[in-house]
Amino acid sequence: MWLSLGVGAALQLYFVRELLAAFAIFVLGFAVIAAVLGTFYVMQKGWEVGLGWLLASRNAWLLTIRRTVSAAEDWGRRPIRRPGSELPTNI
Repeated sequence: MWLSLGVGAALQLYFVRELLAAFAIFVLGFAVIAAVLGTFYVMQKGWEVGLGWLLASRNAWLLTIRRTVSAAEDWGRRPIRRPGSELPTNI
């Protein structure tokens, strides 16, 4: 009887240790996922701040680049043909 109680207690302790080990593995896994997501969040916020500073800058090079990009966007919005320059449809 004492032997079976001892075996039952040992099995329970082993089961508890297994559960604690599994819990520790899950905690480590979720900590890694949280660290990766936190790193991406901090990098994105840093990018936002840096880009905000860059756009607020009045550097001559940046102003030239901004004007060039704006001109390219305007050219991209223009129609390829002028209105009324279509070929006649009765050819």
